[in-house]
Amino acid sequence: MTADRPGSETEERTDPAGVAPDGWPVPLRGVTESVVATLGPNDRWNVAALGIHAPGDPNGAVTARTYGRTRTWRNFAERGGGVVQFTVDPRTFVDAALTVREEDDPVLPSADAWVEVRAEAVSAETEGDTTIRTWELEPVESAVVSERVPTVNRGFGAVVDATVAASRLDVPAFDTGELLDRLRYFADVVERCGGPAEREAFARIDEATGWRERADEP
Repeated sequence: MTADRPGSETEERTDPAGVAPDGWPVPLRGVTESVVATLGPNDRWNVAALGIHAPGDPNGAVTARTYGRTRTWRNFAERGGGVVQFTVDPRTFVDAALTVREEDDPVLPSADAWVEVRAEAVSAETEGDTTIRTWELEPVESAVVSERVPTVNRGFGAVVDATVAASRLDVPAFDTGELLDRLRYFADVVERCGGPAEREAFARIDEATGWRERADEP
């Protein structure tokens, strides 16, 4: 098999991921899922999931939101930043989103790229009893650790969406029955379309939340 094909010399290729803002090691588009490590009062790095909002134009600010009085909110406010990292390991996302994970070092072994950021709170709004804060993230230093040819299976996306649904269980603003229905669907997608890493990640969701037992209740 050859890489040459008719028209390959003149055909222009566009990157569907967009363009990386200045100082960021990867392109951002829409809300890019990441993991952030922030230094806590015990001098250990708390690991949490964080959605990175791409700017509307190349010169705009990259932002992120924290919901309520989380460890990330506290550490952003007290330390002024953290280390955002990008990974395709679904198990890392589950641990970051649904468990309390603390590390001695900010960069995780599964990170393909990372960027140290300064975080400045620029706005706040309230939904119900939850305060949502928006932070501008200014890159300080970054590195690409590993480059790979991207591949996609539906199981990975299902794991990420499942962490969102699982994190909203018992939040009064969300319907528990609807969230359990979503988790059933995502579990089926992972079973049919995911690989070993995605199945292991979903098993961690089961263990962290006990949602399957709740779904079986009358």
